[in-house]
Amino acid sequence: MRYGFALDQRTCIGCHACTVACKTEHEVPVGQFRTWVKYVDKGTYPSSTREFGVMRCNHCTDAPCIQICPTGALFKRPDGIVDFNNEACIGCKSCMQACPYDAIYIDEDTHTAAKCNMCAHRIDQGLEPACVVVCPTESIWVGDLDDPKSAISVFIATSEVQVRAPEQNTKPNMFYVGADHTVLEPLAAPMQDTYIWAKPDAHRADVAADLPTDPTTGAYASLNTAHPRPWGWRVTTYLWTKAWAAGAVMVAALAIVLGLDRQSYESVLAPAIGLFGAAVTGALLVWDLKRPERFLYIFLKSNFRSWLVLGAYMLTGFSGLAVLWIGAHLIGADGAVPWLAVVAALAGVVTAGYTGFLFGQAEGRDLLQSPLLFWHLIVQALMVGAGMALIGAVASGADDRLRVLIVRVLVLSTALHLLMLLIEYGGKHASRNAAAAAHMIVRGRYARLFWLGAVGLGVLAVLLALPAWSSPTGVALASALVAGVLVQVALLAYESVFVRAGQDVPLS
Repeated sequence: MRYGFALDQRTCIGCHACTVACKTEHEVPVGQFRTWVKYVDKGTYPSSTREFGVMRCNHCTDAPCIQICPTGALFKRPDGIVDFNNEACIGCKSCMQACPYDAIYIDEDTHTAAKCNMCAHRIDQGLEPACVVVCPTESIWVGDLDDPKSAISVFIATSEVQVRAPEQNTKPNMFYVGADHTVLEPLAAPMQDTYIWAKPDAHRADVAADLPTDPTTGAYASLNTAHPRPWGWRVTTYLWTKAWAAGAVMVAALAIVLGLDRQSYESVLAPAIGLFGAAVTGALLVWDLKRPERFLYIFLKSNFRSWLVLGAYMLTGFSGLAVLWIGAHLIGADGAVPWLAVVAALAGVVTAGYTGFLFGQAEGRDLLQSPLLFWHLIVQALMVGAGMALIGAVASGADDRLRVLIVRVLVLSTALHLLMLLIEYGGKHASRNAAAAAHMIVRGRYARLFWLGAVGLGVLAVLLALPAWSSPTGVALASALVAGVLVQVALLAYESVFVRAGQDVPLS
């Protein structure tokens, strides 16, 4: 059994009865929607037309929201309906990033995720969803898609159907008949300065200026709903704190492997920096939850298909290894330190890089799914970790050999980071979604911060650190220390535009 929807946009009159019925049935807060009607205007008066599209959860066969959900709050019923349990939701908002259809929101009353669940409670009683009952033109069909004799299956078999975002390969179970492509493709009809019956949210209005319009159709969205960015500055900062925590440990482990004389920095300060960074990272992640009191559900109700869960375990393991590293030195078991350092460095690699796999599960955010991201995160960790390590090494009185190593890691990793930015944003992108987000970074609303902050400060850091390549003393050392600070700012600037632009491209 596989329940699904079919929407006949040829007969839809855009009356919003489905929206009102849904809000009433589920007590959806004002300003939030499980089902809504999108309007698109095309052409120039008097030869203009208005197209309608009913937007909602697609109840995908391969639902990415289920895979990324850390606690199993989103799940698929035996009948194929994608339902949710708000008692298990921690409000991490990762499902909102995974959904390519903007169908999930955080309920303002419960602070947990919510979406269309096909009125599963009505289905269980042999009733139709509320939206189907009230539709005056019978434009909404629902039923078992696996039953070839069901009305919906016959309707789909005898009609030319479309789905939203087929390139995402989620196998949506919501089919459109007679829908104009400008309704189904968000980038085909960006909004203008306002809607016909509503004031657009500031985020969508700001982004619209960076989206191209079709000169042939002149299509624009004249009515839609608000979809703010799920992730903000705490996620941006988490990427930075996690990076320097992992990078500082990796640099110290490299020094030990190369046989440099072990000093107080490598024995205590480096793992302490890693431990502190991991603690700050964890605090930021918990702070970003809409239900932070439920953060332990990540460990108590773990969905091990979610990289958010796997990342939490990796971060915890990394912290534990840092504690063991410090403890081994304090109790005089220095023979164990090299082994612990190597294992901690490997843990640092996965701690720095796991976000690449987490963002890979964010099916709705194409820019965040770069194939370079895992490796780029490791390079970034070495860059900012070396910057922190240099400050720590100087503060602890480390010798020149260690300083030379750290400066060289700083220069090489920063240069490689800049090269990877050039590769990432200098070539073609795999989808229109990713290309639109990249345009915002390179030429659009984030261009100044990207070029001056992320790239400019990175280049300046390399130039300042180079004089200390062989002799990190005196003025050269002071210059390298400034470079170590600049790379922190440069990475924060880049992560800020990367996280924001990745979420700015509309999905509905």
